Amino acid sequence: MIPSILPTYNRAPLTFVKGEGSWLIEADGRRFLDLGAGIAVNALGHAHPELVQVLTDQANKLWHVSNLYQIPEQQALADKLVEHTFADTVFFTNSGTESCELAVKMARKYWYDKGDEGRTEIVTFGGSFHGRSSAGIAAAGSEKMVKGFAPLLPGFTHIAWGDHDATRAAITDRTAAVLIEPVQGEGGIRPVPDQCLKGLRDLCDETGTLLIFDEVQCGMGRTGKLFAHEWAGVTPDIMMVAKGIGGGFPLGAVLATEMAASGMTAGTHGSTYGGNPLACAVGGKVMDIVADEEFLAEVNRKAGHLRQGLEGLVALHPQVFEEVRGSGLMLGLKCRVANMDVVNNAYDNELITVPAADNVVRLLPPLTLSMAEIDEALTRLTTVATALAAQGASA
Repeated sequence: MIPSILPTYNRAPLTFVKGEGSWLIEADGRRFLDLGAGIAVNALGHAHPELVQVLTDQANKLWHVSNLYQIPEQQALADKLVEHTFADTVFFTNSGTESCELAVKMARKYWYDKGDEGRTEIVTFGGSFHGRSSAGIAAAGSEKMVKGFAPLLPGFTHIAWGDHDATRAAITDRTAAVLIEPVQGEGGIRPVPDQCLKGLRDLCDETGTLLIFDEVQCGMGRTGKLFAHEWAGVTPDIMMVAKGIGGGFPLGAVLATEMAASGMTAGTHGSTYGGNPLACAVGGKVMDIVADEEFLAEVNRKAGHLRQGLEGLVALHPQVFEEVRGSGLMLGLKCRVANMDVVNNAYDNELITVPAADNVVRLLPPLTLSMAEIDEALTRLTTVATALAAQGASA
């Protein structure tokens, strides 16, 4: 008999009933140090007092009103995003998946309105993840995700990650846009080198192709800049945002230049819930905190401390771990043992991590975790590595 919740997840036998900062409390009272943050969603940890306050204040005033009307909280958040980024305009969604749908529509509509209706192809990269909608799974092209869901949405050209020659060859007079994650998350914490992002921007400029960045997982301060592409000193034409922007409240956005968004006129897109007062009030407070330069400097200081500890962990346990990957507080441990062995052993030590492709374990803690909590996380990871190394030696 099928359970009342559709069984599309292999859920761990854990039931969390409360969160406090960097900690999750299980129903049986155990306290877990959270290095997953809801897969980079709880950017400010659990039950952040300023988010709780703004959520409560807004809930007592107005939860939802249709986008048929002006929404002050939405306007305020859009203004903040425009102020702090390359963008001229913003559309609010509920998730990264919805942001992907709009980014694809926006790029294709741009060329349609320019009279080039055949320019519909979007170049994407191996190992990518852009959500689980029809457009998202077609964009990623992963055999695991697309199996059984044919026919796929057409119009995507898939290139091996890091193959510069293939990327250049793939851009033709039918290419509308290139879509890439500055740091792949689900694909195994693989940052695109700065020079490669610069080269991709140059290539798009040379060919007139739009450049779309998917910063759903790597954005909102996760890498120590407000958005990861800032490290390379380049900007996209369109950017997908979600996860951390709501601090745990469902919220996403598509940011764009005036040029790239020119085709999206009244009636071309919509959302029932996107940009509602409750979500945007919370998102506005997240922006106030995360966009602050002192806050980002502190993220970088913490990231350096965590990375140094992880490099030492890899050096001490080379039979368990191969390397540290990533940027800021978006880090990955490439494993020599099965990554789920690390994840499950971490559960036994009351530590939350997240698996990814390429046998990687992701570490995506709240940006607010303390130095003491970093040290505690390293202690628990050392216990995990020691146990797995001993198992390997006795096998």
